[in-house]
Amino acid sequence: MIACEQVTKRFGSVTALAPFDLSVDVGQFIAIKGASGSGKTTLLLTLGGMLRPTEGKVLFDGGDLYAKSVPERADYRAQEVGFVFQMFHLVPYLGVEENVRLAARNGSLAQRPRELLEQFGLGHRLTHTPGELSAGERQRVALARALVNEPRLILADEPTGNLDPKNDQQVFEHLSEFHRGGGTVIVVTHGTTADEFADRIVNLKTTS
Repeated sequence: MIACEQVTKRFGSVTALAPFDLSVDVGQFIAIKGASGSGKTTLLLTLGGMLRPTEGKVLFDGGDLYAKSVPERADYRAQEVGFVFQMFHLVPYLGVEENVRLAARNGSLAQRPRELLEQFGLGHRLTHTPGELSAGERQRVALARALVNEPRLILADEPTGNLDPKNDQQVFEHLSEFHRGGGTVIVVTHGTTADEFADRIVNLKTTS
């Protein structure tokens, strides 16, 4: 589904990601681990079409992702990928349902935001703003937003880094449910919870 061929990212004289190969099949759950500075987030942004590699190729369904135009890569992010971030990135003045609906691109999925939120136990919070939610609730809203367009791939960057163990487990259970339905998951994490859900663990080393 998605692959890296000798992908490298440098910022001036700093190598953020050393030459890296990765191949991920449809329906796999991959956990990416490594010390700070090993390039985990850089890799995830590169896979998401947001950070052009200095060298190498990112292939999606066999095509070179960075040979696409900027609008084509935006369509890739909107239609194929759902993103989940550690810091949630919710719009603070919008309610929970509005935050999820804001990401929805397909009018035929009009009921999906509410359905997802109810599935995630947030049906009673639809009009609450992010500031009125716990950290665990905010991350479930962010996960619902990532799933609203029925993506094929979820890219998650430390999605439980700000959560307690109970909420940590819940988030990974939701990711696992997406995976069991045939979705592909690539998650960057420092924790160990992903170990019980992942098909494969990839360890990145810091660059010298």
